[in-house]
Amino acid sequence: MEIKKRLYLLIFIVFLVFLAGSTGYYILFDGEYKFIDCIYMTVISLTSVGYGEVIPVTGNASAQIFTMVLIVFGMGVILYGISTTTAFLVEGNLSGILRKNRMEKQIEKLKNHYIVCGGGETGKPLLVELTKNREQFVLIEDDPEMIKRCSSSLDVLYIEGDATDDKNLIAAGIEKASGIIISLPSDKDNLYVTMTARMLNKNIRIVSRITDQKHEAKLKKAGADSVVSPNTIGALRMASEMIRPAVVVFLDTMLRSQQGDIRIHEIKISDTSRIKGKKIIESGLKDDFGLLVLGLRYQNGELEFNPSSSKTLENGMTLIVMGEIGRIIEAGKI
Repeated sequence: MEIKKRLYLLIFIVFLVFLAGSTGYYILFDGEYKFIDCIYMTVISLTSVGYGEVIPVTGNASAQIFTMVLIVFGMGVILYGISTTTAFLVEGNLSGILRKNRMEKQIEKLKNHYIVCGGGETGKPLLVELTKNREQFVLIEDDPEMIKRCSSSLDVLYIEGDATDDKNLIAAGIEKASGIIISLPSDKDNLYVTMTARMLNKNIRIVSRITDQKHEAKLKKAGADSVVSPNTIGALRMASEMIRPAVVVFLDTMLRSQQGDIRIHEIKISDTSRIKGKKIIESGLKDDFGLLVLGLRYQNGELEFNPSSSKTLENGMTLIVMGEIGRIIEAGKI
């Protein structure tokens, strides 16, 4: 922002010099010449083009003194402007400003996207997974090095700033977002962002990280739909590695395979779905999209594992399926 202010200030000063020169000539000659001629005289004087005088300065002491002062100070400003602009270009600052403006316009167009607060050790894998699932998202991070690390291998839209600042959440489009993942190091900050997010968007889904398990109730009360403890997840992972290593290897291979994006995902059955009212075996999910139905969730929240192929799909159901993410997205549109 400081760089942008300097650039705007520089443009304003250059404009001021040309305005002062043009107005000075106009006043010195009592409006005898058109203002456009005064502007032209100022431009050819400051740029040292060397064309003939449009306004007869020679022989007029006041005009000559004014022209000399204008050239000395004006040329100084212009040379400083050129050197500063060149420095911006060489250091990448100007291109950075243009890229940031372009990115802000992209963020303004987003709808039903996700916001990720924090790009640290937890945030980076989150962004990778969202990218693989072809989801649109915006990162909010106040550490430029962390942003650089995240954007080095991913096409990331980001807001550089503190996630606890309301204006950064609004800039990330929280009012139009579908969900927000809060992954800040401090439980206090996670609690504050959770409260703010719920105030700014009553319908947004909020998933928050937690370090100390005793704060879970507070986060839920503040508006979090789900709370995730890395410590608890880590403990469960270690137990699984000991008890069911083959299952862990299978899931890890599915998540990390470079041959295809196989995922366990969900498909919601809406009132307009073409497969509503059909049995699972008649839906074409297996034959047309290669998807394996692992379970389903009823509208009241009840879960059913490994449902029968003769189960009829109803409005409000959510199918839990496994398959290539591209095919899952296609199936979700039918």
